[in-house]
Amino acid sequence: MKRVFLIVLDSFGIGQEPDAAAFGDIDVNTLRSVAASPFLRVPNLQKLGLFNIDGVEVGQKVDAPLASFARMQERSMGKDTTIGHWEIAGIVSPKPLPTYPEGFPQEVLRRFSEAVGRGVLCNKPYSGTKVIQDYGQEHMESGKLIVYTSADSVFQIAAHEDIVPVEQLYEYCHIAREILQGEHGVGRVIARPFTGPKGGPYERTPRRHDYSLLPPRKSMLDYIKEAGKDVLAVGKIQDIFAGQGITEFVYTSGNEEGIQKTLAYMDRQFEGICFVNLVDYDMLYGHRRDVDGYARALTYFDEKIPEIMGKMTKDDVLMLTADHGCDPAYTATTDHTREYTPLLMYSPSLKPADYGTRSSFSDIAATVLDLLAVTGKTDGNSLLRGTQP
Repeated sequence: MKRVFLIVLDSFGIGQEPDAAAFGDIDVNTLRSVAASPFLRVPNLQKLGLFNIDGVEVGQKVDAPLASFARMQERSMGKDTTIGHWEIAGIVSPKPLPTYPEGFPQEVLRRFSEAVGRGVLCNKPYSGTKVIQDYGQEHMESGKLIVYTSADSVFQIAAHEDIVPVEQLYEYCHIAREILQGEHGVGRVIARPFTGPKGGPYERTPRRHDYSLLPPRKSMLDYIKEAGKDVLAVGKIQDIFAGQGITEFVYTSGNEEGIQKTLAYMDRQFEGICFVNLVDYDMLYGHRRDVDGYARALTYFDEKIPEIMGKMTKDDVLMLTADHGCDPAYTATTDHTREYTPLLMYSPSLKPADYGTRSSFSDIAATVLDLLAVTGKTDGNSLLRGTQP
């Protein structure tokens, strides 16, 4: 194969994993929740085989799916974006990245404050949309930065664009990223700019930017790049991998632009992988527990599938998957949920097959390397070789 288009439907889980309770998740299932919405219409995903996947108990199976399909189990000890994408790219993380349910240690905040010359507000796990309403006015009056976290391994810095220009906020995040290494090496430092009148209400802007840890070793992206092929990143893939192994990237403002950028890359001649993250499912609908919004977003993507498939040649492969769950009907928390993810793999040149349940997301990386005839070491096993870990 010449080109692989690997699209991550961020947070599109299909049912809880056996260890979900250890992650605080009970009876979670993102697909089941959105299937209950009257706004979900996914006939093209159905034709590809979404409802034929192991364990999927909603929707109607088809007799002859167009794609190969599998249920993917996460082997890494985490349910966050960074660890999920790293595993998709071939790296299993046996230890979770650090989280801070009681806030960050004062030694970390002291070093950060001294380095940027500003104080800090909040320092708690918080909803990103709520934290700016609760601390926005004090931030505007004092100039102190709103620092908060979540159940994920993240250090988030929110600042009003009139108080801290966006480029300055990005520099503060660079500084935090340098501080947060080793014991306190969180998966991501995230810039969260917002706007609004003094006293509120405040609104986050699309100028978010993520600063990830470098992957601990080579991923499939490095091997593909070293083989002289292209690694094209769409959306936050560039940030998740801290640019490592990527030859070209474009940022996007959301799913619609992400799909447009992917279609544009499909019109180009290249050899290698186009790795795409569509973030709206997670950011706009999963965390905000918006079932109907999630369903509408999946319906929109489904409507674009014929256009995507129409641009494919016999030497192309389309892979659809996810990095974790974020069940929009689960109200115990607003965090990610520990779930299996789907894999749908379509090519005019591949015979569809049922690959059952796989024991690691990293089987995707091993399969991509096989498809592109690239040699590399991953923690997974290629679907094309018929083996399991």
